[in-house]
Amino acid sequence: MNAIFSWIIKKRIHQIELFKKYPVEVQEEWFWRLIESAQDTVWGKMHRFADIKNYDDFKNAVPLQDYNTLKPYIDRMIAGEQNVLWNSEVKWFAKSSGTTSDKSKFIPVSVESLEDCHYRGGKDLLGIYYNNYPEANLYGGKHLIVGGSSTPRSIGEDSYFGDLSAIIVKNLPFWVEQKRTPSREIALMDNWEEKVLEIAKNTMHEDVSLVSGVPSWTLVIFNKILEITGKNNIHEVWPNLECFMHGGVKFDPYESAFKKLLPGRMNYIESYNASEGYFGIQDQIHSRDLLLMLDYGIFYEFIPMRSFEGLDSKEIVSIEDVEIGVNYALVISTNGGMWRYIIGDTVAFTEKEPYRFVITGRTSHYINVFGEELIVANTDKAIAEACLQCNAQIRDYSAAPVFMDDQALGGAHEWLIEFEKEPECLTTFTNHLDNALKRLNSDYEAKRSADIALGKPLVRKLPVGSFDKWLKSKGKLGGQHKVPRLSNERKIVEEILGLCTKEPF
Repeated sequence: MNAIFSWIIKKRIHQIELFKKYPVEVQEEWFWRLIESAQDTVWGKMHRFADIKNYDDFKNAVPLQDYNTLKPYIDRMIAGEQNVLWNSEVKWFAKSSGTTSDKSKFIPVSVESLEDCHYRGGKDLLGIYYNNYPEANLYGGKHLIVGGSSTPRSIGEDSYFGDLSAIIVKNLPFWVEQKRTPSREIALMDNWEEKVLEIAKNTMHEDVSLVSGVPSWTLVIFNKILEITGKNNIHEVWPNLECFMHGGVKFDPYESAFKKLLPGRMNYIESYNASEGYFGIQDQIHSRDLLLMLDYGIFYEFIPMRSFEGLDSKEIVSIEDVEIGVNYALVISTNGGMWRYIIGDTVAFTEKEPYRFVITGRTSHYINVFGEELIVANTDKAIAEACLQCNAQIRDYSAAPVFMDDQALGGAHEWLIEFEKEPECLTTFTNHLDNALKRLNSDYEAKRSADIALGKPLVRKLPVGSFDKWLKSKGKLGGQHKVPRLSNERKIVEEILGLCTKEPF
């Protein structure tokens, strides 16, 4: 069965090679397919899709969008109106609470976006894995998918919402469902704390070959399994586990913790899947750069962050004109009806033949109070290096500025960190963190010069569970929700500190 599965799942490799070879042509094809599909929708008529003759016409006809500008049309779809943003029937909406807002977003999930984007992405992830690892035996065991914690619910007369992972689980094809563990009832549980215990109890006796999920929440489940079983590492529980497929956050800060819990042979594969679409897959064994998936019904545009002004941004380019190493805000038009939507993530291309990229952060998740232009890609690498140097492991972190006041000549960055394994000396850890940031970011290094504009980082060790308390207070405790890594103001860190016992520096 594994050999048959491998043969079937790898049949897509030829098509992937085609879009790698002809990326601009494939994107142009999808551009026109999207325009033609939606030209008779409410949105298409309003923006005169029938008159669009080229990409410039499209940019002139359709302004940049965010969720607030699309929300009136999405609300009409939730109420049951069809043919609004997309031409096929839309019944499902992926609930995405974001990371800095208490308000939920409801992203339309059409049949096309579910089948031709999200499911195709999942199948391609497996196909690429089998192509890179011919001896793989994933289909020989069970697959543990650590997803969200929202059971699909009715939101209208014939409309339903849930976490994207819940929608996917609810609509899984039979060949995936028969290999998945735990049961659908447990996978869709709302109470995350109870769900972790149930997942651990119901999977620890299975023969699991594949685990997929956000690294931070997956570690919680692994530790619960070890606590229950008394085993020393996860390979003692699942000897045939060979692959962890992860996404949602950068893997670097968690790598040492995973290698401790998984000391045997293990493959780590990254993907980039959001409620709005499936965008990238790691296609090389020795590089975590992501291959931009160009034939999933998504047309891509990019805004250089150097000129980013939100919806008023003027410098916008298609894939043909991106440059290597430039930090871009990602803009998408999708087969779910999200037109010229600024998703909020930032990426940088590492090569163009084929198009590979890394996720650098969020348009709203950065610190630039003192001109340091610090992004998540910098902080993830720096904290991973500090952990390596100090033999430490983290569970999660968040950082924000400490502003200048009458008592201080300059500002600083305050870091809230939950450690899985604490460093012997927090001061030494802080020095390694600071030095790594200087090396990774020249603006940070310049502002740290002589401690005048920016002082040394203030690292605060938080009790384990502090970030969970904050997530729970926001109704976001679950597999798809994340603590914001960076913030340009102090609202989030103050909320977190207010919920936990403050410990000394």
